[in-house]
Amino acid sequence: MKNNNVTLTLLKHLKALQIFKTKKSNLKKIIALLLLILNSHFLEAQKIDKDKYKAFEISAHIKNMHTWHGSVVHPGAIFATSLEFNSYNSKLTVGLWGGAGFSSVNVTNNSTGESVSANYKEVSIYAMYRFSDNFYVEAVSHNNYTGVEERGDKLSFWSYDKTQGYNFVDVGFGIDVSKKTSLYLATIINGGSGDYEVKNNGDLKNSWTHYLELKSAIWQKEDYKLSVFTGGAWSFITDKTFYTENKGNIINVGVSLNKNIAISNYKLPVEVTAMWNPEKEKTILQLDITLF
Repeated sequence: MKNNNVTLTLLKHLKALQIFKTKKSNLKKIIALLLLILNSHFLEAQKIDKDKYKAFEISAHIKNMHTWHGSVVHPGAIFATSLEFNSYNSKLTVGLWGGAGFSSVNVTNNSTGESVSANYKEVSIYAMYRFSDNFYVEAVSHNNYTGVEERGDKLSFWSYDKTQGYNFVDVGFGIDVSKKTSLYLATIINGGSGDYEVKNNGDLKNSWTHYLELKSAIWQKEDYKLSVFTGGAWSFITDKTFYTENKGNIINVGVSLNKNIAISNYKLPVEVTAMWNPEKEKTILQLDITLF
């Protein structure tokens, strides 16, 4: 009621402006537009329960391995967590995603040539804006610094040197083409983490690798959901891409099953993914348990 009284009061003031001269007409239009904007804002704010708004969220996952766009990032078990901020209207999300391995991988020290153990370590930064429930745009800075210091390299978290090999930025778009089918397109920018082709004269030519994935739910019953997906990578500029050696190819084909496991009054989300990469001739079975 208070907002309505404010609106009526402003309307009375606008009506009073009619006694002014014609040169004041533009002023009346501006005030009327501001009135409409303010009233719309008040109405939208009333629909949101301030007590239920949570600006910050956290999550935690346990996985038997970590994959990304058809590639095995780490072959052993990892613990992953995220910390993110969500805007008042839920359109903007900004966050950090981090992963740490329970097991190590072997890397070669550049100075000694010896094989040394290195634990998986990644802290990535992401931002997403939702234009609607069916369309969003995102940017992800993938910062995987596994084995950097063990190889004898200098660790620099904010370095995006093409040849350094562990930082790159993805810009992606996601759209729901139907209730069961989604389409995702991502592009690596600025040749990060080796996304380039070496020319005959030694120059580095950015590939700007594109990754396109189509995913569709084909069966759902109670807490079960079965989806199939296909993803491919290519470059319009170079033969080599970030995900392939010679040319564009299908790199990610598989099926995933989601299920909520009931533990007392708590439902534990679990996803099992079977994936095949024709480019690298790799087949994996990934388990992803969402703790919270």
